Amino acid sequence: MGRSPCCEKAHTNKGAWTKEEDQRLIAYIRAHGEGSWRSLPKTAGLLRCGKSCRLRWINYLRPDLKRGNFTEEEDDLIIKLHEMLGNKWSLIAGRLPGRTDNEIKNYWNTHIKRKLLSSGLDPQTHRPIDGAAKPQVSILETTEEASNSATNPEVNLDLSIRLPFYPSAPAQSSSSNEASDTMATSASAAAAAAEEVHQPFRPAVCLRHHLGFHRDETCVCQTVANSHTIGR
Repeated sequence: MGRSPCCEKAHTNKGAWTKEEDQRLIAYIRAHGEGSWRSLPKTAGLLRCGKSCRLRWINYLRPDLKRGNFTEEEDDLIIKLHEMLGNKWSLIAGRLPGRTDNEIKNYWNTHIKRKLLSSGLDPQTHRPIDGAAKPQVSILETTEEASNSATNPEVNLDLSIRLPFYPSAPAQSSSSNEASDTMATSASAAAAAAEEVHQPFRPAVCLRHHLGFHRDETCVCQTVANSHTIGR
């Protein structure tokens, strides 16, 4: 079973409010305060619905209503509250003094939603939209980065690693090997001969001389002595 209507629609006025109706509503609320909207029209002498009286007071007749355009601070606050609360406009209006829920909802749909879309954000999730255009880097910034990397060697991280290269000696032919061996043999022979020439004379030991046969013709001591004398 549904809720009963607040008033009889057949005996209520519709359309724009007159100045006389506004004055009656203001005088009644100043005398009795807000609330009891179902019984207010009958006690205040208004042929209006209780919901219509409530909306007329909240959206137009309240003395603390804030008129004029929304400020940047209010825009930021509405965006933050909408990210936390969603489309609960009455709760959002309770944190913006002088603003109504209907006014905030209309302002959201006509201004803030377009503002978020132009910034690449989803108005419902407040997250970046997939496929949104990314900021492009200008050619001037790229040139400046290249010049900075050229002037500062520490920025350059390019590495070049190479294996050590050891050049191999050219292979020698068999003929060149034989020639080098022959030259080495002749050099060693010449060195040995020169060493023998510069060595001092040492007489050979003769066995016949020690046995007393030194006057024999076959004595080596005499031959060696004669050759040494002649060489000198």
